[in-house]
Amino acid sequence: MGNRGMEELIPLVNKLQDAFSSIGQACNLDLPQIAVVGGQSAGKSSVLENFVGRDFLPRGSGIVTRRPLVLQLISATAEWAEFLHCKGKKFTDFDEVRQEIEGETDRVTGANKGISPIPINLRVYSPHVLNLTLIDLPGITKVPVGDQPVDIEQQIRDMILQFITKESCLILAVTPANTDLANSDALKLAKDVDPQGLRTIGVITKLDLMDEGTDARDILENKLLPLRRGCYIGVVNRSQKDIDGRKDIKAALDAERKFFLSHASYRHMAEKMGTPRLQRVLNEQLTNHIRDTLPAFRSKLQSQLLALDKEAEEYRGYRPDDPSRKTKQLLQMVQQFSVDFEKRIEGSGDQVDTVELSGGAKINRIFHERFPFELVKMECDEKEMRREISYAIKNIHGIRTGLFTPDMAFEAIVKKQVIKLKGPCVKCVDMVIQELINTVRQCSNKLECFPMLREETERIVTSHIRDRESRAKDQVLLLIDIQLSYINTNHEDFIGFANAQQRSSQTNKSQSSAGNQVIRKGWLTINNISIMKGGAKEYWFVLTAESLSWFKDDEEKEKKYMLPLDNLKVRDVEKSFMSSKHIFCIFNTESRNVYKDNRTLELACDSQDDVDSWKSSLLRAGVYPEKVMAVESETTTATENFSMDPQLERKVETIRNLVDSYMAIVNKCIRDLMPKTIMHLMINNVKDFINAELLAQLYSAGDQNALMDESQEQAQRRDEVLRTHQALTEALAIIGDISTSTITVPMPPPVDNSWVGGPGSRRSPPSSPTAPRRMSSGQRPAPRGAPPPPNRPGPLGPFNNIADSPQAPSRPNRAPPSIPSRRPPPSPTRQAPP
Repeated sequence: MGNRGMEELIPLVNKLQDAFSSIGQACNLDLPQIAVVGGQSAGKSSVLENFVGRDFLPRGSGIVTRRPLVLQLISATAEWAEFLHCKGKKFTDFDEVRQEIEGETDRVTGANKGISPIPINLRVYSPHVLNLTLIDLPGITKVPVGDQPVDIEQQIRDMILQFITKESCLILAVTPANTDLANSDALKLAKDVDPQGLRTIGVITKLDLMDEGTDARDILENKLLPLRRGCYIGVVNRSQKDIDGRKDIKAALDAERKFFLSHASYRHMAEKMGTPRLQRVLNEQLTNHIRDTLPAFRSKLQSQLLALDKEAEEYRGYRPDDPSRKTKQLLQMVQQFSVDFEKRIEGSGDQVDTVELSGGAKINRIFHERFPFELVKMECDEKEMRREISYAIKNIHGIRTGLFTPDMAFEAIVKKQVIKLKGPCVKCVDMVIQELINTVRQCSNKLECFPMLREETERIVTSHIRDRESRAKDQVLLLIDIQLSYINTNHEDFIGFANAQQRSSQTNKSQSSAGNQVIRKGWLTINNISIMKGGAKEYWFVLTAESLSWFKDDEEKEKKYMLPLDNLKVRDVEKSFMSSKHIFCIFNTESRNVYKDNRTLELACDSQDDVDSWKSSLLRAGVYPEKVMAVESETTTATENFSMDPQLERKVETIRNLVDSYMAIVNKCIRDLMPKTIMHLMINNVKDFINAELLAQLYSAGDQNALMDESQEQAQRRDEVLRTHQALTEALAIIGDISTSTITVPMPPPVDNSWVGGPGSRRSPPSSPTAPRRMSSGQRPAPRGAPPPPNRPGPLGPFNNIADSPQAPSRPNRAPPSIPSRRPPPSPTRQAPP
C-alpha cells in the first residue's frame, strides 16, 4: 500500500469490533467488513479453512453454521486462536476451536438446529494469513430439518440481509461451479442489495467437479453476469474424502495451484486464481473499502461521542453510596420536580409539549370547551321544557283559574334547571384532577433512576390531590346551593316579565351579529362516502358562525362543499369494529338531506378528545347536540293528546323566556366561578404543597438512603455510557493516528456486457456454467483486448443491468498504487483483474 498506517486499518477495525461487541449494540456503528454468503454445501467453510490453513470449522449435514462467525485473521509470528467470549484463553489445538464453536452455538440456539443472529467472535493469529476480517453466515437452505421452524429459509435470509444491506459491508458471494450461475442464491441476494455490483466479490468453487468438456471461463473472465469490481476468483477446495482422510491443507493448496496451471481453460489466468490470490484480493479490497468509509466512520464516532459527553461527565467520579451525595441529590430532585410541575401548568421552559395537549393547556380546554359543552348537554329538550312549564302553571293555579302568569312556576322550573348543573360541575373537577395526576406522573419521569423516590413522590402528591378533591367538590356544590337559595329577579341582565315576549327576536338578532367569524379549522375524515365514489376521505374543514365548509387541502383554494348551519344538530355514532377512528355525525332536524344524497354527514377523528373538541366548537356556532328523550309511553300519549288553550300558551311562552334569561345568567356565573374555584382550591394549592411540604413529607416517610437507591437499570446505563464513551474516545484516537493519504486506482467503469448473447447475436451465451464453449460456423475469435461490437443485448441473470448502469464517479485523492504500472489502461470491455 505504500503507507504503514494503511496496513493497520484492518487490525484497527478488529479492535473496534471487539470493543463494540463487548458493550453490545449501543453504538450502532456499521464497521467495514466482508460477509461470506452462499448456499448450503457451496464450499464457504472450506474457503475459510484454506485461508487459515487449519481445520477448525464444524462439519456435518444440514445447517452447520447457525450463528454468524466473525473471523478476524491477524498476521503474527506464532499460531493460536482466541474467542471474545472467553478472553485470555489461547487455543493452540484447532480441534478445540471447533468444539468451542459448536458448544457456544448450542448454548444460545440449543441442539435442535435453530439459528441466532448473535455473533461468535473468533480471532486467529498465524504467520500464514493476511490481515482480514470476514463474517461467516449460515448457508441458505430451502427445507427445514429436525425441529427447525417451517420459515427457516426466511429467517436465514433475514439474518443475512441484516449484514449485507449495510453500505459498509462487502459481499463475498460463494457459488459452486457445477450449478447454474443464474440460479445462484448468493448472487441473487447480492443483486437485491447491491444492484450495481459495487460491493460484490464472486468466488467460484468446485471447478474440479464440472462435467468433462465444460468450464467456467466466461464467468471467471467477468463476461457472464459481470461484477463491477471485476472480481470472480476460482478456487479448488478439498473433497469430502480429503477432509475425512485429514489431507493436509498445504498439500491441498499445492494441488489447487497444479490444477489451474494444468487446465487448458484456466492456465492463462492461473496467477489470478486460487486461495492465496483470493486472500490477497480480499485484503486489498477490504483495506481500500475501510479507507473509503473512514471519513464517514470518523464523523459518526464524533457525533456519538458528542451526544454522550454531557452524560458521561455527570457519571464520572460518581459514588453511589456516598451519604452526602444522596442528600444533595434528593434536594435537587425534589426542586427539579417542583419546577417541572409549575412549568407544565404554566406552559413555559423546557416542559412545553410539542406532540399533544397536556398540563395547563389541557386544563384550560376543560375550563373553556369541555365544561361549557357538558352544561349544554344537560339542557332539557324544548318540548319537554314547555310541557313541564304548563304542568307547573296548572298545578300552581290549583282549582282556580289563574288570571296572571304565576312567578312560582318560573322559580320551580329555574331551581330544577340549576340542580342539573351539579353533574357537569363535578365532572369538571374530576377531569381537572385526572389531568393533575397525569402531570405529576409526567414530571416524575425524571425520577425513574430512583424507583423508591419516584413511588413515594407520586404517592404523597396524589394523596394530597385526592384530599383536595373532596374540598373542591364541596365548594362547587356550595356554589350551586347558593344559586338555589335565592332567585335574584332584580339582576341587571334579567329581562323581566315586561320584556319576556321579545326574547326570541333579540336572540335571533344577537346570533346574526356574529357574522361569518371563523371558529375553527382542521382535518376531518368524511366517513360515509360510498366506496363507488372513493370511500372515506380526509378534507380540510373550516367552521364559521354561519357555515361548515371543506376544502381539498389546508391551502383552502379548492372548496369541495359549503353546508349552512341552519337546523343542524350533532349526534354520536357508535365506533365500528373495523375502524380505529371515532365518529360523530351532523343531521338536519327537518329530515332533509345534509350532504348530497346523505341524510347525515359522518365525520371521523383520531381520538375521542378530538370529537369532543369539534362538538364544543360546533356548539359555539349554534349546532347543538341531539337530545334523546326517555319518556314512558303513557306520558307520551298524554302529552300528544294534551292541547293548551291560547292563554296558557302565552303564559308558557313568557315563563320559557324568563327561564332562558335567568339560566343564561346562572350559566355565565358558574362558567366564571368554576375555573376560579378549581384554580384556588386545587391547582395553586398543589403547587404550594409541592414547594413547601413535599420534601418534609419525604423525610418523614422513611429512610432517605433507601429512597435514593438507584435502579439496576440506571447502574447498567451508567456503566454502559462510561464504557461506550471510553471506547469511542479510544477509537477516535486510533483513527486519528492513521494516515489516509494513500490513494489507489479508481473503480473501473461499468462492464459492457451487451455484446454477449441475446437474439440477433452472432454468439450465444452458454445456458449454464456447465455448457461447453462453442463457436458458430464462420465466426472467428476476436483478438485479445479488441473492442467488441457495440449495441448487443446482454445475457439474462442477476447482474444483467450492470452494463446499463451509470459510471460511478471516481473518488478524489486517488492515484496509481505505489509501484506504477506502464501497461495501458484496460479496454472498456475487458475488466482489469484486481
